[in-house]
Amino acid sequence: MKPEHLYAYRYWKWRVLGGFCVFYCVNYLGRFNFSLIQPQVIEDLGMTAADTGFVNSCMFWGFALGDLVHGRLGERFGYRRVVLVGALATAAFNVAASFGDDVTSLAIPWAVVGFVNAATWAPGIGLLAQWWPRRERGRALGWVLTAAGIALLLVWIVSPMVADAWGWRAALRYPPLLIAVLGVAFWFVARDRPSDVGLPAYSEEDQVSREAESAAEGRSHGLVAYVHLLSDWRFFVACQVKGLDNVVRYGIVSWAPVYYVQVGGFDLATMAWVTFSYPAGYLFAPLTGGALSDRVFRSNRSIMIAIAGAASGVMMLCIAVSPAENIALAVVLLFLGGFTVNLSPVAALAVDLAGRRLAGTASGVLDAHGYVYGGLQAWLFGLLAVSGAHGWFWVFVAMALSRFVAVAAIWRVRV
Repeated sequence: MKPEHLYAYRYWKWRVLGGFCVFYCVNYLGRFNFSLIQPQVIEDLGMTAADTGFVNSCMFWGFALGDLVHGRLGERFGYRRVVLVGALATAAFNVAASFGDDVTSLAIPWAVVGFVNAATWAPGIGLLAQWWPRRERGRALGWVLTAAGIALLLVWIVSPMVADAWGWRAALRYPPLLIAVLGVAFWFVARDRPSDVGLPAYSEEDQVSREAESAAEGRSHGLVAYVHLLSDWRFFVACQVKGLDNVVRYGIVSWAPVYYVQVGGFDLATMAWVTFSYPAGYLFAPLTGGALSDRVFRSNRSIMIAIAGAASGVMMLCIAVSPAENIALAVVLLFLGGFTVNLSPVAALAVDLAGRRLAGTASGVLDAHGYVYGGLQAWLFGLLAVSGAHGWFWVFVAMALSRFVAVAAIWRVRV
């Protein structure tokens, strides 16, 4: 890149990254808010954990379906445009879900929430890939996942607080409006590609990225793009690892609040601040994992993913055997669990393997696998939790086993 372009390019790539991170900091107010208000929904509507688990599953599966299409739509119609539509629709369908009074009237709009909110992820990652080359991508996506950690902290504070003061329906109606506001702001702040502001595209320097971008040439239309990606065994394995990551990442989000209310005997306020330690641990992980994979392991993501999987598996086993009523121990284990599971830079690995031309599609396909697995855990763990006296013990053992399977799978990828 010519020296006269370098300053402007640096300014714009940080502006785009910063804008997306600020937007994403509020995004979970419209996606994981239902998980935090499940105890109130169960009490108010006379549902069971299996019922609310099914409702949550519908969101995960809706998100998975959205992931499959929105990344491609972003590549074709513009990343910013798709993100904006997703932000506005997320707020609208949260309001629609707030009027539900049984499983069906909650599950349908909540599935749509998942579908439309997916438009805020894969197109955003595809946009960032146009500005951030592989040698810096781990850190860039580390910032995005840190923003997701802040979003998790925010929803963990705001949703229970709003629900406690004004009821669970208010938690679905008002905080998600921030997503729409910042979605509009991101539209004005960001640009899809360097060429949109008169700058040249960056050139990849390493062989992995050059090969990926060369292989994607002529394969970026219609279903051919999906076949091209999934025929790469390394990308296919990464997709399954992402799914196994989400079994724990969103398993804790979905079930830790219910577990510590039902088994630990905590009231809603105590549950909220005890389980707050999970997103607090999450907050410090992505930048650490991204920086280590870029600098220490020279952008070899697989080593960092395996370390994250092994460490988080141990934390899940510790939760399974520890007494739920021990507040101090719960805080420590949830913090360490949040930190270790979110060290994994698998999102960066997917873009590395696909190249920037198919970055949106690759991010969407990867994340779709994550949400299919996430939806299964929300449903199956809800059933397992009520299956017997030791149901919750087996929920956390199952989470641990999923982490060890992920380690075994990713160890062969080495990219």
